[in-house]
Amino acid sequence: MQTLCGLLLLMPYLAALVGNGLIIFLITCDLQLHTPMYYFLKNLSFIDVCYISITVPKFVLNSLIHRSTISFFGCVLQVFFFIVFASAELVILTVMSYDRYVAICHPLHYGIIMSKGACGQMVVASYVSGGVNGVIHTAATFSVPFSSNKIHHFFCDIPQMLLITGSKMNIGEVSVTIIAVVASLVCFLAIVYSYVHIFSSVLRISSSEGRSKALSTCIPHLCNDPSNEPYHIQFEK
Repeated sequence: MQTLCGLLLLMPYLAALVGNGLIIFLITCDLQLHTPMYYFLKNLSFIDVCYISITVPKFVLNSLIHRSTISFFGCVLQVFFFIVFASAELVILTVMSYDRYVAICHPLHYGIIMSKGACGQMVVASYVSGGVNGVIHTAATFSVPFSSNKIHHFFCDIPQMLLITGSKMNIGEVSVTIIAVVASLVCFLAIVYSYVHIFSSVLRISSSEGRSKALSTCIPHLCNDPSNEPYHIQFEK
């Protein structure tokens, strides 16, 4: 059964690698796609590849060889990079919604606002914010001793790890989580704000063809639905 679960997860993982790899390849090779929207989309695809590669390959390998262990250092890296790319993805999605907001609501200023330099700075900021968030979360999570080395999940997930800490409450992680939730809420509200104005502007377009063309550039990057399977692993101290 464990082998079957691994194989079933391996197929969508490979499909995701191929799909995102094709997106990155096509955008890189086609000069007509060297625009801010596709630049952000390429980075989003790269982040998606990294995001799923942090946890899925290890789970598949453990399933095929009938093991459920991970080294302590490997667990630390999983937590760090999982937070890094999850945070970076949220920021990139926020930036992409802003890009569409400027393109549709302020088209005359689009070239100035979304210049090559500005786009590069936004992408760098997304990775830097993810890195900072990852360092803080990882430090807070592993700053307390663990009473067990068994995690009831298929990767080192912070909520599951907090359940096996020796203390009843990790004040550091709770504080960091509150800050992260507030930051995520700000990003979410920024996305909602952008799309409210986008749809408002699109509805004012007289032709149906124009409305369809405008909307077609806004939707694809918002489709992202990660799933979790019940499982458990042990990390070796």
